Amino acid sequence: MARARDILPLLSALAFLSACSTFGPVGGEKPVFSQVGLASWYGRHHQGHRTASGERFDMRELTAAHRTLAFDTVVRVTRLDTGRTVTVRINDRGPFERGRVIDLSAAAARTLGIAEEGEAEVRIEEFPSDQPRGAGQEVAAE
Repeated sequence: MARARDILPLLSALAFLSACSTFGPVGGEKPVFSQVGLASWYGRHHQGHRTASGERFDMRELTAAHRTLAFDTVVRVTRLDTGRTVTVRINDRGPFERGRVIDLSAAAARTLGIAEEGEAEVRIEEFPSDQPRGAGQEVAAE
């Protein structure tokens, strides 16, 4: 019994410190997938239509289409000329135009600042799946 009393404070402290930790890509963490190329976007004319994953497309959500990444994969997309980033969830297939690597929702395109131009050079990165990340994170360039 004395052993349990000695260990309990240690376990409590460990549980507390675990609850205070943050998740996400750690500086220096290597992506498991990386691709550079042209990003484009799609919006209003696809609104409400079924995506290849079966869900309805919502141009206001941070989602994207990719040719090979699994549905529900979460990737960070970085606009190379500005450094702006957005985290999106893959829920569709595409793009189908030669030379493009990802089609972003209108919301993701606005976050990256490419809605007006229509396309931009980006880097797509997927990080290890054991690091919890959620779609919808956006970071402005410093």
